[in-house]
Amino acid sequence: MTFAATPLAALAFPALLAAAPLEAAEIWVTNEKDDTISVIDIATLEVLRTIATGERPRGITFSKDFSRVYVCASDSDTVQVLDAATGKILHDLPSGEDPEQFVLHPDGRHLYIANEDDAVTTVVDTETRKVLAQINVGIEPEGMAVSPDGKIAITTSETTNMAHWIDTETQQLFANTLVDARPRHAEFTAGGSALWVSSEIGGTITVFDTATQAETGKIAFEVKGVHPDRVQPVGFAFTEDEKTAFVALGPSNHVAVVNAETLEVEDYILVGRRVWHMAFSPDKSLLFTTNGVSGDVTVIDTAKRQALKSIKVGRFPWGAALRP
Repeated sequence: MTFAATPLAALAFPALLAAAPLEAAEIWVTNEKDDTISVIDIATLEVLRTIATGERPRGITFSKDFSRVYVCASDSDTVQVLDAATGKILHDLPSGEDPEQFVLHPDGRHLYIANEDDAVTTVVDTETRKVLAQINVGIEPEGMAVSPDGKIAITTSETTNMAHWIDTETQQLFANTLVDARPRHAEFTAGGSALWVSSEIGGTITVFDTATQAETGKIAFEVKGVHPDRVQPVGFAFTEDEKTAFVALGPSNHVAVVNAETLEVEDYILVGRRVWHMAFSPDKSLLFTTNGVSGDVTVIDTAKRQALKSIKVGRFPWGAALRP
């Protein structure tokens, strides 16, 4: 079944707010064509402010205390560090060429950065602002993940079609596993026992056992009325209980709802054009998706699996991150 935003859904949203007041929290969205960040107020679902960044901002994440925000300014070849309260750029971090995505280690200090043009993963100490290591990986590295215990970092390489497993103590590769064409996003489950990797052109998500690096499952997608070539999984996120995953399907303009235990697709939700990444509200009752071509963010009621509203942001929104 496909859900789409309707006037009825829009009318129902004030009632949803009244029934379950949301915290004063924000979703930060990078706009790669505008060189800006749009900050969305979760309580009002309006853009609060727009912040200027370096060229082509894509990956975005917050420090553990949410006082700073890290942004991959890809065409500026740097990671920028902003004061989350003021939006001012504090300083740049060395990042290697064309940083696209990154992940902050659970220690809150070490940043693992995928450098698409250099075929390396760069490890930066955010406190000393120095490069600790550069690890050779596959061609066009894109996705980054780190295990909950901090022992393993993952880089996905688009052209090599692999997930690269990095020992964070030695900063060395210890395994390479094949996935389908053009892997994009990687994410460990909360317990760290499994790794999911999306493959944009392959049209699948591959699931691995973390302990053995063996493939344990694969998820395929089929959206009624949409050509298979346009069904391209990119970003995804798990609900709190990890029983459900929401998967952005790129130019199909849909988000898939996946049973994370059976790996079966249960629903598809119609959103904006070229849906790419996503972020939850603090209680995970709402999901915000970045829709690049339509230049907006779709708000999804996760319980009802229904699109509630579209919020206009900058040109080509790419990444999204929660600031509680």
